[in-house]
Amino acid sequence: MKKIKLPWKILLGVMALLLAAVLGYLIYVFAAYYRVEDNQTLTVETAGDSAGGAVSAGELYRAASYNIGFGAYSNDYSFFMDGGKESRARSPEAVRENVTGAMETVKAIAPNFLFLQEVDVDGTRSYHINELDLVSAALEGLFQSWTFAQNYDSPYLFWPLLEPHGANRAGQATYAAFPITSAVRRQLPIEDGFMKLVDCDRCYSVQRIPMADREGELVLYNLHLSAYTSDGVIAEEQLEMLFANMLSEYEQGNYTIAGGDFNKDLLGNSSEIFGVSGPAYTWAQPIPASLVPEGLSMIAPFDEENPAASCRNADRPYGPDNYRVTVDGFIVSANVEVRKARVWETGFRWSDHNPVYIDFILQ
Repeated sequence: MKKIKLPWKILLGVMALLLAAVLGYLIYVFAAYYRVEDNQTLTVETAGDSAGGAVSAGELYRAASYNIGFGAYSNDYSFFMDGGKESRARSPEAVRENVTGAMETVKAIAPNFLFLQEVDVDGTRSYHINELDLVSAALEGLFQSWTFAQNYDSPYLFWPLLEPHGANRAGQATYAAFPITSAVRRQLPIEDGFMKLVDCDRCYSVQRIPMADREGELVLYNLHLSAYTSDGVIAEEQLEMLFANMLSEYEQGNYTIAGGDFNKDLLGNSSEIFGVSGPAYTWAQPIPASLVPEGLSMIAPFDEENPAASCRNADRPYGPDNYRVTVDGFIVSANVEVRKARVWETGFRWSDHNPVYIDFILQ
C-alpha cells in the first residue's frame, strides 16, 4: 500500500508546486503592471546648435512614418502573436542589420520630420540593444532635434515556453530637422482586464515647432494605436481623443500633423486592392468616416499606378499570399495641403511595415 501511495503524494506535491509557481507568476505580472502618467514632459534631445531655424508657410516639406518592428522582422520572419513561430529577433546581428537597413531607407526618403514606432531601448526580444542609440547614430546630421515617448514596459513574459518574449521596454521616437521647443506624452485609453497585459501602454507624443513667418506652431503627433484588443472599439476611442486634441490646436491657429501606425485599414478595402484575404482582424478594420471631425483629414498613402501596402501580417514569412493592409498614415488639419502620399516599397525587408510619407505645404 505504501508503494502505491508514495507516487500520488509526490505527484500531488509537484502539482501543488506548479500551481504555486503559476499563481506567484500571475501575482508578479499584475503587481509589476503600471501606466506612465499622463501629460508627461518629454526630454528634447538636440544635435549641435539648434537655437535657430523654424518652419515656414508655403514651403514644401516631407514627413515620414515607419514602424521598425523592434528590429526583428526581416521579410522571412514570423511572429507568435500574429500566428507565427518566433518571439524574438534571431540574433543581435539581425537587430543591428534590420534597424540600420531601415534607417538607410529613411535616408533615401529624406524627410524633414520622422515618426518611428516600436523602437526598443532595452528588451529580451532585441538582446538588450538600445535601438534609439542605433537610430540616432544612423541619422546623425539629418535632424536637429528628437524626442522619445515610452509606450511599452512589460514584466517578463514566459511565453512561448521554449523562447519567452521576456521583459521589454520600447516607444516612439520623433525627429525634426527644426528645433522642437517642447514635447509631452499623452496617455491613451486602453482596455481593462487581462488584455491590458498584452497591449502596450498606448500613447501619442506631441511636439511643438515654431513658425518662422507668423504666429502659431507646427504641432506634430506620433501615434501607435492598439492592435491586440478584444473588439477593436478601443482604437476608435483613442482616435476620438486624438481628434479632439488636434482640432483644438487647429482652432487656435496652429498647423497639426499626426503620423504613425493606426492598426486600422486606412484604405477601407485593402484586401480587395491587394488581392489578399484574411481573418476579420480587429486591428485591421476601416475607420468610420463619421468619426473624423470637420477640420481634419485622414491621409492614406496610396499610388494607383504602383499600389503597395504598408503592413503585412507576420503569421508566416512574406510571400505573395500574405495578408497585406495599409495601417500607417497621417492626419492633417485643414490648413495643411498634402501634395503627395505614398508607401515606400521595401518588400518588407527590414520590418513587417513599409515606411510611408507625405509631401505637404503649410498654407
